Amino acid sequence: MSVFQRLSLIFKSKANKALDGVEDPRETLDYSYQKQLELLQKVRRGVADVATSRKRVELQIQQLEQQSGKLENQSRAALTQGREDLAREALTRRSGLTGQIEGLREQHANLQGEEQKLTMAAQRLQAKVDAFRTRKETIKATYTAAQAQTQISEAFSGISEEMGDVGMAVQRAEDKTAEMQARAGAVDELLASGALDDVTGSGPKDDIQHELDQMASTTGVDAELERMKLELGGGNGGSAPQIEGGNSAGNREGS
Repeated sequence: MSVFQRLSLIFKSKANKALDGVEDPRETLDYSYQKQLELLQKVRRGVADVATSRKRVELQIQQLEQQSGKLENQSRAALTQGREDLAREALTRRSGLTGQIEGLREQHANLQGEEQKLTMAAQRLQAKVDAFRTRKETIKATYTAAQAQTQISEAFSGISEEMGDVGMAVQRAEDKTAEMQARAGAVDELLASGALDDVTGSGPKDDIQHELDQMASTTGVDAELERMKLELGGGNGGSAPQIEGGNSAGNREGS
């Protein structure tokens, strides 16, 4: 296959695909039905034309038969008056009319047969058009329902995809929340066990450690208070009241 043939095939396939995309089967069916109605109308006009021709031939036959009867009467009248020559002329003309009448009757029979054929063809075509119309409406209804179902399915598909994304986001949020809750619980456990110091001072402490801390704080305050008393007493040159532990401190200074 040459390059041009391949390009032609590609263009034709693309064009066919584009036509499939824009083609609406319901419009195609309506167009076909309209064409069938036009054809049926042409057949009916044909039947009417043949019927008109047949009727015209019938009128001609009637006129010629009337003339033939008139000539026969004239030939009889001529014979009664002894005019055999006129009687012969009338019969000669009547004979010519008889040939015309026979020809018209044959034509009338042909037209009548043709009219019957066209009438039967029109009836058959009418039945086919009616059947096509019923089938057309059924196909259109089915196509419309299928189209609506497809649109609904596509809509549900889009919703499903979006809900899937939402579900994943919710799952990630739940996982992150659970992870944060687990971390908070672990920190609380570490603070409670003393493995981590609570810098805010709001976490629970060991009761023994808490009491030891209070004793250390009290001892420090007492020592600072004793030092200040000694400084004040030494500066005034007098004796300051002694408290527990004071003598041992004074003895240490004296020595």
